[in-house]
Amino acid sequence: MTLSLEIVSPEKLLLSKPVDMVVIPAAEGEMGVLPNHAPMIVLLRSGTIRLTIGGAVAESLYVTGGFAEVTPTRVTVLANEATPVGELSKEEGAKRLAAAEADYAAASKTDMPALDAAMERMQAARAMIEAAA
Repeated sequence: MTLSLEIVSPEKLLLSKPVDMVVIPAAEGEMGVLPNHAPMIVLLRSGTIRLTIGGAVAESLYVTGGFAEVTPTRVTVLANEATPVGELSKEEGAKRLAAAEADYAAASKTDMPALDAAMERMQAARAMIEAAA
């Protein structure tokens, strides 16, 4: 039995295929989804989505947050940004991290929305650097 997996970004449908299992970076921690999983909607943090086909990880994609809708037969990921892990670069992650750190340093310490946004971008950049390893 397989799951139907779709990964969608704001621009386009990035991937649509049957998988045996998918591991998603849920806000609470990594979450493995198998066929017949209980229905739910989960918030995603930045991290790597791993697709398992035939007992092995067949593909990995880096996402910067979003949501996932899980049903017993389908997983739909609505990602803010999604990139195949093979296309990531540590240099791009380092640039994003430096820019987010500069924004955090420049933000007023009383401007919580700006501080939170900069922190979220720092975490996404760190996850990108780790995924590119």
